[in-house]
Amino acid sequence: MTHAVDIINARVPGYAQLQGIRIDLHGQISAIEPMDRFIKKIPPADLQIINLAADWISLGGVDLQINGALGLAFTDLQPTDIDKLQKISEYLWQQGIDAYLPTLVTTSVEDIQRSLAVIANYMQRQTTSLPTAQVLGVHLEGPFLNPQKRGAHPAEYLLTLTIPYIQQLLGEYARIVKVITLAPELDPTGEAITYLRSLGITVSLGHSLATATQAEQAFKLGATMVTHAFNAMPGLHHREPGLLGAALVHPQVKCGLIADGQHICPTMIQVLLRAGCYERGIFLVSDALAPLGLSDGVYPWDTRQIDVKNGTARLFDGTLTGTTLPLLVGVQNLVRWDLCDVATAIALATTVPRQAIDLPTIQLGTPFHQLLRWQIKPDSKELTWKRLQ
Repeated sequence: MTHAVDIINARVPGYAQLQGIRIDLHGQISAIEPMDRFIKKIPPADLQIINLAADWISLGGVDLQINGALGLAFTDLQPTDIDKLQKISEYLWQQGIDAYLPTLVTTSVEDIQRSLAVIANYMQRQTTSLPTAQVLGVHLEGPFLNPQKRGAHPAEYLLTLTIPYIQQLLGEYARIVKVITLAPELDPTGEAITYLRSLGITVSLGHSLATATQAEQAFKLGATMVTHAFNAMPGLHHREPGLLGAALVHPQVKCGLIADGQHICPTMIQVLLRAGCYERGIFLVSDALAPLGLSDGVYPWDTRQIDVKNGTARLFDGTLTGTTLPLLVGVQNLVRWDLCDVATAIALATTVPRQAIDLPTIQLGTPFHQLLRWQIKPDSKELTWKRLQ
């Protein structure tokens, strides 16, 4: 940058008062302070001032569960698809996403390892100097899932949850696996979860019939997340709270939420948000599939086909497979449905996912180009965003 920038009168999720934010000549945040203190600072020469007039500012989103985009499923990645992965990263940046975990759903070990190899190669090449969403690692959604709650995951590729099978699956790519979704009842000894945590992999519980007791055991062993809360698990019951009930009362566990209005109805989303103490225990994911960024229609999905209508994807037997809506649409939905305040909705897609995988949130040194400005029309509750330039 050729000049410093002061952003004034900004609402920042997690901060109680209007804030002033100074961007230095290196294009990074050098100060965040309440306005009454910020205005006393001596401004540098050639200062540009951006007055947000009480609009919100945040980092871009982090999507911890996204299965593909622009017609490419991450489980179908081939060695020649590096350029396609780059185009997806550029597209996600345009959708307000700073970073993401390509999610590999259940398929053969060979296909998973091929995709891991491609992503590992891409991660070595990616650069922060380009306006693209960064690949942080991989989310393995399976294959260690309960067959009775596998959803659209093909049964023939599910595996027994044992350390030898984990080692076979990960091969030489454990270093890039950031999150793995598994059914904890498949690991009665706890050895598998303990082993995964020793590798630095975040364990998320899902596609499961776990009881509250089984879930609590997994949390004690270090599991800290739940994959797409309510979906592919029993609902809450007053005598058997199950996996989700155990998660919602556990202070160290955060639950992923798909806020498209199809995976969970808005009333139950409100129950989930209140029970999970909003940004203390809930974060948004897109669960977007390969047709993200494409029009509605029929698309291939492994050896099957999915029908995409109004951003919702289903198999032809009616099984819900995911969405084709970008992550920040969930933020807009929560506000439009009047389920939480604007700052909380923004935090659920920007701050909490970072916290879930131990990434820093907005702080000194944050690059200017990662900042989003959010505006709302009070009458219509229409929330919009754009990247600051």
